[in-house]
Amino acid sequence: MTEVVRLSVCAALLLSGVCSCARPPDPPAPPAAAPEIVISRADYAERLYGFWLGQCIANWTGLVTEMDKIGDVGDIRTGAFYTRHDWGQPDQPSIWAEGVPSDLSETIDFVIRRRGEVWGADDDTDIEYMYQHLLDSLQTTILSPAQIRDGWLRHIRPEEENYLWVANQRAFDLMREGMLPPDTGSPAHNEHYAMIDAQLTTEIFGLFAPARPDVALQMSWLPVRTVAREDAAWISEFYVSMHALASAADTTRSVGERLRWMADQSRRQLPEGSYAAAMYDYVKARHAAGISWEAARDSIYVRYQIRQADGYDMTDRKLYCNGCFAAGINYAASLVSLFYGNGDLRETIRIGTLAGWDADNPTATWGGLIGFMIGRKGVEAAFGSDLSDRFHIHRTRRNFPNGGVDTFSAMAATGVSIVDRVVERELGGRVDTSMNTWHIPAEYPR
Repeated sequence: MTEVVRLSVCAALLLSGVCSCARPPDPPAPPAAAPEIVISRADYAERLYGFWLGQCIANWTGLVTEMDKIGDVGDIRTGAFYTRHDWGQPDQPSIWAEGVPSDLSETIDFVIRRRGEVWGADDDTDIEYMYQHLLDSLQTTILSPAQIRDGWLRHIRPEEENYLWVANQRAFDLMREGMLPPDTGSPAHNEHYAMIDAQLTTEIFGLFAPARPDVALQMSWLPVRTVAREDAAWISEFYVSMHALASAADTTRSVGERLRWMADQSRRQLPEGSYAAAMYDYVKARHAAGISWEAARDSIYVRYQIRQADGYDMTDRKLYCNGCFAAGINYAASLVSLFYGNGDLRETIRIGTLAGWDADNPTATWGGLIGFMIGRKGVEAAFGSDLSDRFHIHRTRRNFPNGGVDTFSAMAATGVSIVDRVVERELGGRVDTSMNTWHIPAEYPR
């Protein structure tokens, strides 16, 4: 068909409303708006309050049984561990208590501070508090090696009792000698790099990057490696990731369902072939098999401290208390309280307190995370509305304002102001002051 004929045909068809060949192309559709998560700043402050309150309850409850039961290497009988029937029963001495039970509670029970009392800082809360203070006072989102070193030297007492253990103490000594992170956590300089210390100090970074574990891991990369490497670092990052994902989980699901989703998502960043990844898969399978939490815990002891499976060789290292401070065995124990606690704050703390080893650390981890998920009101519904809101950081650290006495409300407000900066500088989001909300580009499926 010639061009003239084609045009004539098109003109005739156009008049009849059939032809489209002479129409201008339709304008392109506007690009779809990028998915975003909208979070209330006021609600987040209430949840950060719940984080600090839940963490303190769990921390101090777990301290009652800390290092009471660590297993008896060489004997596969595990009756030395606590069971659910020991809750409410007399506390037994820890490995270093010289026959004397905990002075926190005569029985294994929740430790609570009521209105008019004060929560004392401990190693599960104090360096997290310090990192929050540094981010706030320095008006930054990513701490530098020098800022971390200067913060440690300013706020940690060099003399005993300074509430530092193994990897943290060695890193602190190296900082006093002039070394900077991350060298302070290198196996070449810090022989305790596989211990639990990084977990205690970095989980809060997940809450500074709501719904974005990728950014939370960037923010926590150096703090984690200030004291840890390899599996201990990866385990710490697992917890950081879970704390960040708490703001991305589907709130129509139960707390237990959300926790399992958060854990499965965070499992993806554990390197295959690591004992951390194997421990997660093993404990999850034990839970799915329907055995009791005590049986799951006992099997962990046999598998990892007796048989040294999946490359977990702490027993061969002949460490003090068989590495009862190690990141690995305490990670496995924490997964028991995670899966079997099923999102119930009281039950999760109860299981963590009875599970053994460094019992205050897993309990503090989940107490803080579940406390964040259910908020202040949820924690008070579980433990009473007359709980203390005061926190004394100078019990363990030094050189903070107001004589070291703070409140959970003020600590939560500080956390919100840090998230403001992170949202704008690191997340590519925005702060809507008129609606008191954050708008955060979503990277993870809900």
